[in-house]
Amino acid sequence: MLKLINLENKDWDILLSELKDREEEVKEEVLKSVSNILEDVKKNGDKALQSYTEKFDRVLLDDFEVSIEELDECFIKVEKNFIDNLEEAKKNIEYYHNAQKSRGFILNKDNGIFLGQRVIPLDSVGVYVPGGTAAYPSSVLMNVIPAKVAGVKEIIMITPPNKEGKLNPYIGVAAKVAGVSKIYKVGGAQGIAALANGTESIPKVDKIVGPGNIFVATAKRLVFGKVDIDMIAGPSEILVVADENANPKYIAADLMSQAEHDRLASSILVTTSKQLYEEIEKELEAQIKDLDRKEIIEEALKNYGKAIICNSIDECIEVSNRFAPEHLELMAENPMELLGKIRHAGSVFLGNNTPEPVGDYFGGTNHVLPTNGTARFYSALSVDSFIKKSSFLYYSEEAIKRDGEKIINIANKEGLTAHANSVKVRVK
Repeated sequence: MLKLINLENKDWDILLSELKDREEEVKEEVLKSVSNILEDVKKNGDKALQSYTEKFDRVLLDDFEVSIEELDECFIKVEKNFIDNLEEAKKNIEYYHNAQKSRGFILNKDNGIFLGQRVIPLDSVGVYVPGGTAAYPSSVLMNVIPAKVAGVKEIIMITPPNKEGKLNPYIGVAAKVAGVSKIYKVGGAQGIAALANGTESIPKVDKIVGPGNIFVATAKRLVFGKVDIDMIAGPSEILVVADENANPKYIAADLMSQAEHDRLASSILVTTSKQLYEEIEKELEAQIKDLDRKEIIEEALKNYGKAIICNSIDECIEVSNRFAPEHLELMAENPMELLGKIRHAGSVFLGNNTPEPVGDYFGGTNHVLPTNGTARFYSALSVDSFIKKSSFLYYSEEAIKRDGEKIINIANKEGLTAHANSVKVRVK
């Protein structure tokens, strides 16, 4: 199932292109369609939202906001043990993200000058949660809880309604557990437009986060600058670095856990052992028979499943760092000793007993991660994603007179005489 790639005598650019051959540009018709939707919602507000909801979700809504009564109904429909599991996952996610909180600082130079930095949470955040046949309550927790920890006061969630015009109950429960301020039943590019511009019923936000289809992702890309966004995420990917002692049954299961996400999902094995690769191939054939999303997994592995045999663990890590995977599993002896060598990965999972789904749902680390090699310069969603930093500076009269001529000299060299003058009037 995994295509074996020969590492020897292969140019790195060629190798990476083989590993990332799923990249696709947004088609012109998608860009045009999304642009039209954004402009329509900006101009016509709720009227446009109502029209698109009827067209795409097959339901006519007079009111988009989820009522307290509808939210209470969700808790009646959802199993208590599931709610208990969400509550415990919430505690783990809060525990991890609380450690990320940063503080401002003030520096006193004792010569009439002090300077510093303030850490300020964003005023409002919009969270997009996909609807349709799949529901992702874990996505609600991962996007909302870091914003709450950061101190964001207003968290608006949007999600498409079901065919009865109702909120998915599992999404509703997760929203209440996570602490969402308000929920609106609207999805697609039109939902992103509403969050970016505001409508009669939906408030404008400062930042939009959350996954979605190509229309949602394109809408987020187009509104960036008017509002902030988390990232442009592509199909899911996992890379497993394994030595000869790794468990083939575990690795096969983990590779398929990402392949079931999407027909474009990428699953890559990088190992020092050809025998391990052959055992994993047998495990893939055996385990896939009982999985619900078998066809999707088979297609993803056929097109984007790869295996590379390396001469050493260090060479495996070099491949991983070049690829910069979204999810990286280190299935080797003493994985903690290897962690320091990892330069580029969205999230790292250490050892035989830490499969990637632990991070997806429960462990506490965030599952909103950079894809498609962007882990080279992007980070996982975190508390830092929901704050801004503002500097401040104070000069006494003595300090500005002492440093004034130096500032004037630099300003004049840049030809900005008004800058120089604003200091000159204070020192002369």
